[in-house]
Amino acid sequence: LNPRSLQRMLSSFRSFFNYLLDEEIIGINPASNISSPKSAKLLPKALDTDLVSKLLDFKPNGNLEIRDKAIAELLYSSGLRLSELCGLDIDSLSIKERTCRVLGKGNKTRDLPIGEKAIKAIRDWLLVRDIMSVSRSKALFLNKNGSRLSNRSVQLRLEKLSKKRGLPLVSPHMLRHSFASHILESSGDLRAVQEMLGHSDIGTTQIYTKLDFQHLSKVYD
Repeated sequence: LNPRSLQRMLSSFRSFFNYLLDEEIIGINPASNISSPKSAKLLPKALDTDLVSKLLDFKPNGNLEIRDKAIAELLYSSGLRLSELCGLDIDSLSIKERTCRVLGKGNKTRDLPIGEKAIKAIRDWLLVRDIMSVSRSKALFLNKNGSRLSNRSVQLRLEKLSKKRGLPLVSPHMLRHSFASHILESSGDLRAVQEMLGHSDIGTTQIYTKLDFQHLSKVYD
């Protein structure tokens, strides 16, 4: 059994024996001193740059595809979490400064740069956004009814886009991972990546250093 299954079993055993203790059927919990095995840290799935290009380099057909391209470009350009992307309002962006202000975990805000291609895709989306904004929503990304786009809708639209582009299913988190690994690979600046991802602990960011060991070996040499 893998460590996660063993952890679940041990938890069940502890609870069961605690119940027997409460009922005074046994006098000691035999599972109390058994330590659970640590789960292996799974490496995040990231797309290589060629696959990212294949996903994003297309001419959108219709308003929804214009929106979807802007979403995918922004996720990859700035490494946003899905909830951060869906929570963006129009005034969260500064097209002139090429930045966006996001509300992350723990209600912490951070300002992020936006790449040139993402800015262009967002500009294209803003030109057609008003057509869909029947409810005068402040949300940056709207559904076809003019309301704020939900997390699940973004996931489904990305899956549809990746299928259409002949790619494996791409999730918002994969684009965030790809952003992090590509920035780290090209810059080597772990602290900067931590800041952009909004990680409070650099230990969380360090997992990206394992994505490309060959590149790290070259740096070491």
